[in-house]
Amino acid sequence: MGRTIALINQKGGVGKTTTAINLAATLGEAGEKVLLIDFDPQGNATTGILKYRLDEDAKTIYELLCDLAKPEECIIHDVAAGVDLIPAGISLSGAEVELLELESTETKTQLRSAIKSLRSEYDYILIDCPPSIGILTINALIASDGAIIPVQCEFYALEGLKQVIETIRLIQSKLNEELEIEGILLTMYNSRTRLSVQVVETVRETVRDQLGEQVFETLIPRNVRLAEAPSFGEPITVYDSSSRGADSYRMLAAEIMQKHRD
Repeated sequence: MGRTIALINQKGGVGKTTTAINLAATLGEAGEKVLLIDFDPQGNATTGILKYRLDEDAKTIYELLCDLAKPEECIIHDVAAGVDLIPAGISLSGAEVELLELESTETKTQLRSAIKSLRSEYDYILIDCPPSIGILTINALIASDGAIIPVQCEFYALEGLKQVIETIRLIQSKLNEELEIEGILLTMYNSRTRLSVQVVETVRETVRDQLGEQVFETLIPRNVRLAEAPSFGEPITVYDSSSRGADSYRMLAAEIMQKHRD
């Protein structure tokens, strides 16, 4: 049975989608079979890993979520080595309204039901959530075994982190007791600035002592090549395989795989 991991933060611009794409690619590069689910109506994970535009009649996570298509109809195979994709488009924003019209329990468990048959086909299923704590993100957390929380190395790094963790703990206690926090991932790290170094120290200490959670050892650097890659529809492993950004995501993939082998 594969492990399903949601990438979550209610703040935008923290490297969440960059991490979803490049963690999927580096896990695939390491020989794992990966499914990346774009669960954000903005569809940035889709455009960031596809070199072409979706056809207008392409089946997306919206159709799967609303029982308008089967899983195999929505999957785009081999978007990177070892990686398949279920894409998203603007139609997904309409799913939030439709989900609210369902019965309460069904509203929250729709994604879990939709991808249940896929869990045995992949080693990892990564879900790129929207930058909000709404019904889509709650669906993703209920469908997941773990959550990764990317946090930018900036002055306000801890702002909102406590709320995200409290949301996850609420889901754990009431709707998905198997959900756990994989770790907090520090992104856009610049070792040449004193601020980034201080933020890393502060976050590690605060998260460990006050929140009791894990911070990944891997630090994702602020890297021009990482920023450029999505505009070419390529993960960093393809766009610039020898870059610091590519190496950092390989380290993250190794850290995650080692955790689940222990």
